[in-house]
Amino acid sequence: MLYDIDNENEEEPITEEMIIRTRVRKKAIICGVIILCCVIVMTISIIVSVKSKNKANADLANNNQTENQIIHEKKHMQIAKHDFEQIKTKFVPKANPNAQEQITNIYYSEEKIAYLTFDDGPSKNITPQILDILKQENVPATFFVLGSRVELYSDLLKREYDEGHYIANHGYSHKYSQIYESKDTVFEEYVKCENAIRNALNNQEYNSYLFRFPGGSSGGRYAGIKAEAKELLRNYGINYTNWNCLTGDAEGKTTPEALMGCLQETMQGDRKYYCVNA
Repeated sequence: MLYDIDNENEEEPITEEMIIRTRVRKKAIICGVIILCCVIVMTISIIVSVKSKNKANADLANNNQTENQIIHEKKHMQIAKHDFEQIKTKFVPKANPNAQEQITNIYYSEEKIAYLTFDDGPSKNITPQILDILKQENVPATFFVLGSRVELYSDLLKREYDEGHYIANHGYSHKYSQIYESKDTVFEEYVKCENAIRNALNNQEYNSYLFRFPGGSSGGRYAGIKAEAKELLRNYGINYTNWNCLTGDAEGKTTPEALMGCLQETMQGDRKYYCVNA
């Protein structure tokens, strides 16, 4: 009689539990592979996105450096000095091919001077008070007006002009999504505002040749369109400027203490050249 004593070579019976464990392991392996692939794809996407963003920022920085020639501590440019004696004679501004360079060169002037500017008007209640104070103190200012507001209060626009202040362009609507659809819509906003100014002054020859981009001329989600618009505006002899000091009125500051506090805070680091925007 023969006996099989080699039990070690016998296969272990396959149970339902073993089948379940095997299936679980296979699913875990498949899930792990899928998760690993997703992580790899996401990592590659992030790397590509960061590189693209860095390249875009580098290109924008290079364009800004070429445009301004000199990199300033402040991103914003200031308004070029106007001949207010001429403004008082109700002159019509002339195109100046060197204006943008002159705006830049203000940074190197040895003269301490502040440029006072007002945006978004005319305002029925605020603008008359501002004009009264400016007249009392004999201080000239620049008003970057909105075409839509000029159409509402053309008499206030005319008063600004008649009292010797410079009338400049801040677009028509101040609606970012509308203004910055393209470089062409920026130009259209400029033209609509200029037409409103001309009609209010009853002078179709008036052209301010000076534009202030709503929200500033650089940065933000519309930086690319703003850069294209600058080039388009320059083709028509139109210059642009911003500010480097704020009073905080747009953020809700109303008391003299709060306004002066914001002004002093935003002018820190500038020793000579102040473009105060309110």
